[in-house]
Amino acid sequence: MSYSTPTRRAFLIGGVATLGAARLMSSTAMAAIDPNSFTGRTFHASHFGPFEAVVRDGKIVGINHMMELDGRPTEMLSHGLLDRTYDKSRINYPMVRKSYLEGWETGDTKPELRGKEEYVRVDWDTAWSLAAKALLDTATNHGNEAIFSSSYGGWSNAGSFRPNVLQGRLINLMGGCTNTAGDWSAGAGQVLLPRVMGDMEVYSGQTSWEVIRDNTEVFVLVGCDPIKNNRVEYRVADHGMYGPWEEIRDAGVKFISINPQRTASDAYLNAEWLKIIPNTDTALFLSMAYHVLEQGLEDRAYLDKYTVGADKWIAYVKGEDDGIPKTPAWAAGITGMEEAKIKELAELFATSTTQVAGSWAIQRAQHGEMAYWAIVNFQALTGKIGKPGAGLGFSWHYGNGGMPQGGNRTPVGMSQGRNFVTKVVPASRITEALENPGKEFFYNGQTNTYPDIKLIFNAGNNFMSHQQDTNRLIRALEKVDTIVSVDVWWTAATRWVDIVMPAATTLEQDDITSGGTYSNDKVYAMKKVIEPIEESLPDYEIFEGLADKLGLWAQFTDSEDKMYHIKLAYEASGAAEDMPFEEFWEKGYARMPVPAEARKWTRHGAFYEDPEGNALHTDSGKIEMYSEGIAAMEIDDCPGMPIWMEKHEYLGNAKPGQLHVVSPHPWFRLHSQMDQSESLRALYKVQGREPVRISTEDAASRGIEDGVLVELYNDRGTVIAGAVVSDDIMPGVVSIYEGAWPSLDSKGRCNSGLVNFLTSTQPSSGLAQATTANTVLVEMRKCEDPEGPNRAYEKPAIIDDMEIAAIDEDKLGLDRLYDLTEKLYADMGPGEKMFFERCTVCHAPREVTHYTQQQWKGITPSMYERAGLDEAEAALVTEYLMQNAADAN
Repeated sequence: MSYSTPTRRAFLIGGVATLGAARLMSSTAMAAIDPNSFTGRTFHASHFGPFEAVVRDGKIVGINHMMELDGRPTEMLSHGLLDRTYDKSRINYPMVRKSYLEGWETGDTKPELRGKEEYVRVDWDTAWSLAAKALLDTATNHGNEAIFSSSYGGWSNAGSFRPNVLQGRLINLMGGCTNTAGDWSAGAGQVLLPRVMGDMEVYSGQTSWEVIRDNTEVFVLVGCDPIKNNRVEYRVADHGMYGPWEEIRDAGVKFISINPQRTASDAYLNAEWLKIIPNTDTALFLSMAYHVLEQGLEDRAYLDKYTVGADKWIAYVKGEDDGIPKTPAWAAGITGMEEAKIKELAELFATSTTQVAGSWAIQRAQHGEMAYWAIVNFQALTGKIGKPGAGLGFSWHYGNGGMPQGGNRTPVGMSQGRNFVTKVVPASRITEALENPGKEFFYNGQTNTYPDIKLIFNAGNNFMSHQQDTNRLIRALEKVDTIVSVDVWWTAATRWVDIVMPAATTLEQDDITSGGTYSNDKVYAMKKVIEPIEESLPDYEIFEGLADKLGLWAQFTDSEDKMYHIKLAYEASGAAEDMPFEEFWEKGYARMPVPAEARKWTRHGAFYEDPEGNALHTDSGKIEMYSEGIAAMEIDDCPGMPIWMEKHEYLGNAKPGQLHVVSPHPWFRLHSQMDQSESLRALYKVQGREPVRISTEDAASRGIEDGVLVELYNDRGTVIAGAVVSDDIMPGVVSIYEGAWPSLDSKGRCNSGLVNFLTSTQPSSGLAQATTANTVLVEMRKCEDPEGPNRAYEKPAIIDDMEIAAIDEDKLGLDRLYDLTEKLYADMGPGEKMFFERCTVCHAPREVTHYTQQQWKGITPSMYERAGLDEAEAALVTEYLMQNAADAN
């Protein structure tokens, strides 16, 4: 192949690495607590908190938390990080599935054997060569749209140089690929709410906690569990809201929790727990609206001034459209709540300063859009949105929502550059896309077609654990020619692939990040603590090597090492104004100020004070209780206003003996992260399996005792879990945490307890195409024949000593890249560059042309907050988006 551009090997031989990088990379942080203690400590930061790692003889022997940065560290930080670093589930060497290695030239790679046959240990050059060939074969023979990235999200580490970002940068240099649209976390809400409230809401800052403490009378948790979910954070957790939650509670705020099960937050906040049948929140809020209208408690002046479409929705609530008044008696039969209690709640909420916190869980359901919209309409009906201490929020449980917002610039990542492929697959539709190439689908107001996916590239994402109906996904993957995975451990996302590239943990590489999703008040050095284990490599070096194989090394790296980019990232942050990089790197962190006025901020307050001067980014500029835009789409399962619709499976149509499964975020994990930690598993697993919470009544009727193994099953699959019998979950409902690592036994049962073997691929609606992981029915019985221990954390079968011929590079056809990219490269403007550097790392749309100008106006407030853009930077990005949106001229 041609090396007309600089290469990695030439760079290393030439010795032009940034001066001083070695000194910076070897520096250690101060011993933060005991000045007389061993000094072999290095500062690092993670999703679980900032800390100092204590190292002796090149091995981590302990984790010290930083009291001045995180006063409430969790077991995930103190035990899980160390456990997983040295766990037997580490991928130590590059691996290739046996049949793929044997058939890479002929194409006879036997994809049906994924998950069943051995892996073969290879060297890095072989792994890079095969991955490069597969990428070029796919792009050349099928077009770049046949390359699919399942790497959205970036939750695999807290740094700015996440593997999904680095992957995007490299693949976009060769023309791009099909990406996902939306995300798993809040896919229904993030599509609906910009049209209703003019903002994504699900990732927006919440009213400052002091305003809640001083003004709120009633705080309603609808499926919301902030005490549990704020144990982790997308960037670096500092658990800043735990003390404020106590102050809010102790100030006399009344907490009410509407949930099928009692949560940690309910106990912590002394909440009144009200049981509700899962997926029926919409009916509850419709019926409360009916009672408010009956009692004359609505705020007509507020409706006239701040909303549109109220009369149409009120007519539906009263039954004028369908002849069914949405009375509390009507809702009692759907929700399982007493009619009198519904009336009591309606009057309390209407006459009090009431804040409603909706969880993401309630929109991960069929018609999940309706639940959010019903909450919005109820709070608008009673005149609450925008008033101090009142209103609503959909991210109280995320990123320590309620912390004052710093608005500071945060470290930038590497720009992913322009993706020349405009096809997308909604995040929860991967299986459907694999099964139906060329099929039309409707998403967010536009008609699209699924690509014919031939290659999946997965970096730092456990898509095999979070996709619904795992058995169906495994079958669909047989249609794919090649699957490449970059991962640290043998997660589910590496056990059904062809080429496995072992990544180092964040503890084994340098990076930079920030603290506080909303506070944005700290920048952290994620300093390398130990050397990479065995042959694993930092993500930057993995993609640097693949870029070199493709002849893209200079473009990928800008001919600089990673420390150069880390320094640039820091200098783009607000912290650089007061602390030089060298001082920051030595100390490990830098603080940034939070404006005093942020402590008194009210969500939607500016709109309430001046609805014309601060109009919402909706079509009308107001709260859309009825949306003409959505109604015009004529989507059967998502009309122009929130209405009650039956679910395809829930307790309202369940057969005798069926139970409704809910699958909340775990207590001791971040999704699937930390599942391999032996110390943590000892705290909660039951006979080595995922625990399932069962009501005392349901357990007794099935002869199930606490601590025994049970089978949960339906026509999609079977999982084995450990029974936790409790009075704190309503009869008819079982709760099992999402994210367990799978292990199939000889009968095809998941012997570990991954709930997605049970969940359905039913979309939320034709509008958002989001997950419905919480709309699931199962049956349950005592497990009489478990097969041995759970082997989810064991390595797959590996051949260490197979004789492998060196790959002839002439057979790879790497020169084909130049024909692919010849016409692609163009200079990006400042707004475009900033968008790809700052705004598309997580929880933000990536394909500009799939959203209208008005939609972008509704998305950007949340996006700019998280990206820490100042006014001038936001203006540049807005200009780029307006010029390239779907309806741009």
